[in-house]
Amino acid sequence: MRSIWKGSIGFGLVNIPVKLYSAVQNSRINLDMLDGRDHEHIKFQRINEKTRKEVPFEKIVKGYPIDGNYVILEDQDFEDASPQKNKMIELENFVNIQAINPIYYETSYYSEPESQGKKAYALLLRALQKSKQAGVARFVLRNTENLCVIHPVDNVLVVTKIRFAEEIRSPEEIQTAADVNINKKELDVGLALISQYTSEFKIDQFKDEYTAELLKIIKAKAKGKRPTIKKMKPKKATGDDLYEQLMQSLNTGKSA
Repeated sequence: MRSIWKGSIGFGLVNIPVKLYSAVQNSRINLDMLDGRDHEHIKFQRINEKTRKEVPFEKIVKGYPIDGNYVILEDQDFEDASPQKNKMIELENFVNIQAINPIYYETSYYSEPESQGKKAYALLLRALQKSKQAGVARFVLRNTENLCVIHPVDNVLVVTKIRFAEEIRSPEEIQTAADVNINKKELDVGLALISQYTSEFKIDQFKDEYTAELLKIIKAKAKGKRPTIKKMKPKKATGDDLYEQLMQSLNTGKSA
């Protein structure tokens, strides 16, 4: 793997030199966009809106609009905005990771200690494992400040980016069901249904079935064969009564 960031984790007065590596990868099939007439590749170009001519990458700059004009930003401006954070993941406090709503999670990175920081890395790792806590920190990646949590996974410190509070939209415009009456009988059956389907979470039990099926279709078509399409048979309840639907679900069980 190739590292995407190099800096330090700040743990009090201790600096732990680390490299970050992407902990996730895309499992989806990459499809090229082609011209449907001759199957030639479609090429995307960066076009000057006024001249309609292509702009060389090295001539592209970033700007912020103010009063109809643009303020052009240079690399130094991004560094000057927060120089102390460019190469530092500064731990600010520690929390129970279960207290963080999953809506805040973005993506994760593995951290690898540099040789001179292995002991301090091991100390932070074991302290987090023993305390069952996670560190909250901020750092700059690709000219953007990121909020993150640092937590142990299989003896590796994982840096997981999380969203800032202002990035989460308010659900106030969403219609809720808070005012809908659910009687005790319906709730009891709902709880029983949840209990029946409750099990230990094992991520390897869940596969990307859509991608697997699409790949089968692609391979079949490559051989000039007509792909076999599985027909889905939706389950239907025999009535519209919520309690009866729940009871049928409970009696059907997982094996259906």
